[in-house]
Amino acid sequence: MKREQLITHLNWFYSLERNQVDLYTSQSSSFNKHYTGLVFERIAYIEQEHVDNLAHKIKELGANPSLLGDVLSPIIGSFAGKLISLTGLEEVLKINIMIEQKAMKDYKELINTLKKKEHAGSELIKLLEYNFIDENLHTEWFKSKLSQLQNIDSSLEH
Repeated sequence: MKREQLITHLNWFYSLERNQVDLYTSQSSSFNKHYTGLVFERIAYIEQEHVDNLAHKIKELGANPSLLGDVLSPIIGSFAGKLISLTGLEEVLKINIMIEQKAMKDYKELINTLKKKEHAGSELIKLLEYNFIDENLHTEWFKSKLSQLQNIDSSLEH
């Protein structure tokens, strides 16, 4: 993959991760009296690690992280987090699952592309795989919590 293409891909992830930091930070504030709020806070922290690592990689390649990621993504993420939180926890979890699944799909595609052209053990591939794992863990927690809430709702109906 050409350097410019790689930087474009990394900037996409950089913007996505910046968005997620502010999305989950906002959701953490909305649900701050619940355990779920702590989970969102922790996930935002992990997403910030992704942002920092991606920014470092982009700079290593001689470029700068996208202004879109620096300016618009935090605004969009914060606004979306507040707006989505108004719909209730179940809807928040469903939307978060969709966002995380999109991130996982895109990470997997880039990882597979890079593995075809580079050594599977490269530092960049490992970084992307770690990010993929984190997104997968977030998704599974969201799914588990959603299932728990839906089971509680269905038991109240009977």
